[in-house]
Amino acid sequence: MATVEEGGKNFEVDEDGFLLDFNSFDQAWIEYVRKQEGIETITEEHQQVIDVLQDYYKKNGIAPMVRVLSKLTKFKLKHIYELFPSGPGKGACKMAGLPKPTGCV
Repeated sequence: MATVEEGGKNFEVDEDGFLLDFNSFDQAWIEYVRKQEGIETITEEHQQVIDVLQDYYKKNGIAPMVRVLSKLTKFKLKHIYELFPSGPGKGACKMAGLPKPTGCV
């Protein structure tokens, strides 16, 4: 278990850099992951993906499959990869504060 710091806040992360406590998610976490992912600016589309991931996780306890995420956001999978270059599992789920997905995300 490691700790990362952003904006004066400390976040506990797993060995892959995913947030250990979903409840500690906040704007500073988004900023930390944005920098790690090399994303210049968080757009409304980024935020929409984050919101959908969090809502789905709160209701189901897991991250949605890629096809479900694409359907819920109405974004083509290619566009999600453009928003999150490391992919919906590594980049988007990490930025949303979700645990590391166990399946195909």
